[in-house]
Amino acid sequence: MTTIKTIRSDFYRIPLPVVLTDSTHGAMKHFELIAVRVVDSDGAQGCGYTYTVGAGGGGIHDMIQRDLAPALAGQPAGNTEALWQRMWWTLHYGGRGGQSASAISAIDIALWDLKAKRAGLPLYQLLGGFDARVPCYAGGIDLWLSLDELLQQTRANLDRGFRAIKMKVGRPNLSEDIARVEAMRAHLGPDFPLMADANMQWTVDGAIRAARALQPCQLVWLEEPTIPDDIHGHARILRDGGIPIATGENFHTLHEFAHFMRAAAVSYPEPDVTNCGGVTVFMKVAHLAESFNLPLTSHGAHDITVHLLAAAPNRSYLEAHGFGLDKYIANPLRIVEGNALAADRPGHGVEFDWAALEPLRVQ
Repeated sequence: MTTIKTIRSDFYRIPLPVVLTDSTHGAMKHFELIAVRVVDSDGAQGCGYTYTVGAGGGGIHDMIQRDLAPALAGQPAGNTEALWQRMWWTLHYGGRGGQSASAISAIDIALWDLKAKRAGLPLYQLLGGFDARVPCYAGGIDLWLSLDELLQQTRANLDRGFRAIKMKVGRPNLSEDIARVEAMRAHLGPDFPLMADANMQWTVDGAIRAARALQPCQLVWLEEPTIPDDIHGHARILRDGGIPIATGENFHTLHEFAHFMRAAAVSYPEPDVTNCGGVTVFMKVAHLAESFNLPLTSHGAHDITVHLLAAAPNRSYLEAHGFGLDKYIANPLRIVEGNALAADRPGHGVEFDWAALEPLRVQ
């Protein structure tokens, strides 16, 4: 078996074409990209990445370079489970989850990319394969768009082939959120899949009030109604609000997902492969959700995640938004009649334009 020869981390700041806002993260003018390349003893290479919405990327980058790369040097490159455990316990005392999970995720994604390339298979087939066509939705970051701008964005997303859409809620006055969701429902029609995302804005009681008010709009789900730390609060919102709940993009361990599922606090588990622990943990979450008879959705990194949902029979929707990354990769995600298509190239298929990224390097 080949061994790990080198692990390289590169840190970039990617400007956004427009400033993005939601209810908690403020104005987002750029995002941070930490890209990882793993080279094995035969010279084969796998690529992975993680990101932030503007802060913390330097710590992740340093953790990969200073702690994880030396810990994995010379280890068997194909033993993804053993390598994951080695990374986890290397960083465990310094902090479970958080930046540690993001650093582990980036390397783990690269290791799985390398493993699939060496097998000559698309990643979704290496993971078991289910269906390369994955239903997807356009994830709008649109809280402060005017209603006209919101509907214009929606029309553009429909023209791009999307057949499901998510919008932001969490304005200071609930009446504004209700009016905007009602306008979107009227614009899209009664049966079009529509989701709403509060980005943790509300208290539990506030989320229950909002969910009850939104019931007539027939949302597929209400996402992140309150902070991810409150398991019992989510259970109350789901029980008393009357709308399915999606959450998990801010979970950084398999165990957090398990706690929420056991507590009946989530309807649509929503891991992000770049911060939950990588492909290794994402697929464990998928199988865990299947055991609870729960449909799986996703957050972020759609170009990689499409492969993971394409291997999960309980998948629901892939979230598609690239934070401006598409211009720096070859062959961006294809969407046809509401479905994202997992690439049939070996690996996950993401190839960065390293020369185009070079002027954006942070260090």
